[in-house]
Amino acid sequence: MSESWNKKEREKKKQKERKDKAEKMQERKENAKKNNFDDMIAYLDENGNLSSTPPDPRKRVEVKLEDIQIGVPEYVPPTEEELTRKGKVTFFNNEKGFGFIKDMQSQQSLFVHANNLTAPIKENDKVSFEIEMGQRGPMAVNVKIVN
Repeated sequence: MSESWNKKEREKKKQKERKDKAEKMQERKENAKKNNFDDMIAYLDENGNLSSTPPDPRKRVEVKLEDIQIGVPEYVPPTEEELTRKGKVTFFNNEKGFGFIKDMQSQQSLFVHANNLTAPIKENDKVSFEIEMGQRGPMAVNVKIVN
């Protein structure tokens, strides 16, 4: 009885795989002789990326052992200057007692209520204020007019 077509195809496929495997093994043997130690070295650059070129010794930065912090850094409360922001009143309705201030640093529009004012304000006044989280998001408090 003769072999079926499927059996012949499987045998051809196996022979091809054996031949490919032998070729790959031969290629690896040839390349192993060509590779030397210098080709295998990888360096890290200042950003932590792998590189094939050694780092520039002039860019070397010395780090003191005392400066390395392991774990969570100690909490340092922000100073009064860091908390105080400057901005400009973009809208204020005296009848309803609220308005908006545009923060000059972040360009964010903040809600301000008449209860958080130290003196009456009007549109286009330059003010200093602190940011606090309100019910509907950040809002300006301790609002003072500045020159």
